[in-house]
Amino acid sequence: MLILLNKLQNILDQTRKMDFLAPLLLRLYLVPIFFQAGINKVNSFANTVSWFESLGMPAPWLMAVLATATELGGAILLAFGFATRWISIPLIFTMLVAIFTVHLPNGWLAIAGGGIFGTERTAGALTRLDRARSILQEHGHYDWLTENGPFVVLNSGIEFAATYICMLLVLFFIGGGRFVSLDYWIQQQFRVLKP
Repeated sequence: MLILLNKLQNILDQTRKMDFLAPLLLRLYLVPIFFQAGINKVNSFANTVSWFESLGMPAPWLMAVLATATELGGAILLAFGFATRWISIPLIFTMLVAIFTVHLPNGWLAIAGGGIFGTERTAGALTRLDRARSILQEHGHYDWLTENGPFVVLNSGIEFAATYICMLLVLFFIGGGRFVSLDYWIQQQFRVLKP
């Protein structure tokens, strides 16, 4: 039995040759998220500044510029795996600001739902969701609206931002990965490690 377990462990250990895939996939998953968030801010920059001002942020214009630059620049850097560990820091900070200024009062759930993670706010969202469904079923083309997925109401909880922070923390600690990141090739060529 021990021999079989060791053989299985040896097979499992062989998968480490592909360890570059995890950071690559994390980076590629985050690129469109941060790029779209940045583009949305660019396309409605005045609204972004007003929104930041309504949240009580100091220097809302500067904060909007910093958030936009971080998201767009971060998306580009993550795409190429360049300065991955460094850009993870301001992206994490941006997500923390989003959590504490916008999402925290809404609890955990990003999409309204019941269960143990629901709050009074999600219960209210579920009530609105039920009402919207009945209106759409009576006056709209509900089957057409839901043919590719259910009709939902956003709760805007911390779930997505917290998930992105976890993914960015992984990238912060392990970097952009071997072979498919500029960081790897730059380190191979120029990094001098002290003994």
